[in-house]
Amino acid sequence: MSAPAMARILLIEDDAELGAQIVATLRRAGYDPTWWRTGRHVDPSTLAGLALVILDLMLPDTYGMDILKELRSASEVPVLVLSARNDTADKVRALKLGADDYMTKPFWPEELIERVRARLRRPVLSRVIERVELGRLGLDVATRAAVVDGTPVELTRVEFELLVALARRPGIAVTRTWLAEHVLPPGRDGTERTLDVHVSRLRKKLGSGVRIETVWGIGYRLSTEGT
Repeated sequence: MSAPAMARILLIEDDAELGAQIVATLRRAGYDPTWWRTGRHVDPSTLAGLALVILDLMLPDTYGMDILKELRSASEVPVLVLSARNDTADKVRALKLGADDYMTKPFWPEELIERVRARLRRPVLSRVIERVELGRLGLDVATRAAVVDGTPVELTRVEFELLVALARRPGIAVTRTWLAEHVLPPGRDGTERTLDVHVSRLRKKLGSGVRIETVWGIGYRLSTEGT
């Protein structure tokens, strides 16, 4: 699959040799990279029009995890983490903070490009959405309507909000903690165990046409297979 026409990618990497290699690799693949050699505040104007952020975690004066948190609080732009740290705990933390993928150094340039292409093939939805079309699933946020293969599916408010939250980042795991805090009513109903019950009921209503997958140790994701 060819790259989107000059898709803009922000690379945040302090290693001069590696950064230059990544920039050259991205350009050969048809992308338009911007390279930051240090971490810095990422304002909304910088994020506008970006297709992807490639983020190193070990940066001078700034911890990459903090940049990841700032990015995810302001935008749904996909983030691919690069790190020499291959501990499972680091990977899980990055995914919980909203990273879309995690690659360990060293890596082959061809693998990086395939990871980039795979991420950009997936639709990214803005924070304010009106309609969602993902394969066999259709959502109309304004009317709170859901259809699978054109057939309406009756959902409760919580079930619909849960499905929309997963549809905002298709194919990407959303943590149980985030879903419980942002989808469930506050108070005694806002627990992760209650969330699991709602997910189970939602799966039954959606049937085999739409798959909500469990990502052990993290949360849930809306499968993009067949989309």
